[in-house]
Amino acid sequence: RRSSDLFSKKSSDMSGQHPGPRLPVAENAFFWMLLLLLSIGCITSLYEKSLHKQETSSVSSESVFKSIKTTGRNYQIKERKLPIYCVKTDAPKVALTFDAAWGNEDTHRLMEILDAHNVKVTFFMTGGWVEKFPEDVKYIAGQGHELGNHSENHKNMSRLDKSVVQMELQKVHDKVKKLTGKDMTLFRPPYGDYNNQVVEMADSMGYYPIQWDVDSLDWKDYGADSIVDMVLNNPHLGNGSIILMHNGAKYTPDALDAIITGLQEKGFELVTVSELIWKENFYLDQEGRQIAE
Repeated sequence: RRSSDLFSKKSSDMSGQHPGPRLPVAENAFFWMLLLLLSIGCITSLYEKSLHKQETSSVSSESVFKSIKTTGRNYQIKERKLPIYCVKTDAPKVALTFDAAWGNEDTHRLMEILDAHNVKVTFFMTGGWVEKFPEDVKYIAGQGHELGNHSENHKNMSRLDKSVVQMELQKVHDKVKKLTGKDMTLFRPPYGDYNNQVVEMADSMGYYPIQWDVDSLDWKDYGADSIVDMVLNNPHLGNGSIILMHNGAKYTPDALDAIITGLQEKGFELVTVSELIWKENFYLDQEGRQIAE
């Protein structure tokens, strides 16, 4: 049965009468015209929303870093490009960093310990973690700690196409910017995995690629004493060191107080990564040590 018959039947049923003759031509035409206008309106609305979404994405990707200057940054070591592993400095400063990619059970406990020592650190967060724990992201930022990019999906970045690498950084950046109003400028590739393309892309987007030279190995769950020993007695520990820890590791909260105290007893001041590194006019040596020109 044609739509006009259905419309006629529905109208007559609603009036409590038996179906009458078909709608007059004028009313039938009016029905189809109304349906056409409604369809056009829906299509137009969907198109405008799609266009707005594309424009927003385009603006975000192209303009977030337009004010960042990347001149004077030299990551090239022969045929390779390296991220920053540590910093050459006479100042007895080190940076504690925490990678956030899984749970958040220990986040508030870590914050309490850091606050008790009046220490600020850098958290490198994945897009999944940011999306799952948005209140934690705002809380960490609100406590004065630094937020860093750890990619959207925690993949091996060296295996990804250039456009995918860009997307992996941009998605997290946009999420954090929306939550905190802050533009992140530090990027740590998951698993410490990178190649020239990853370093180049991070740099072109205004990011400083960051590694570490002191690994706490807290993710291996050897116990709090093992974590403390790996940090405080690490042969690489020195002025300008960047220390790797994880907010989701089992024994990290139990070890954190002793690590902070031990580092301070050795004469180190604990700062964020941005406070530690040189922002421009630098180069790296073969070990990834950042050196001011």
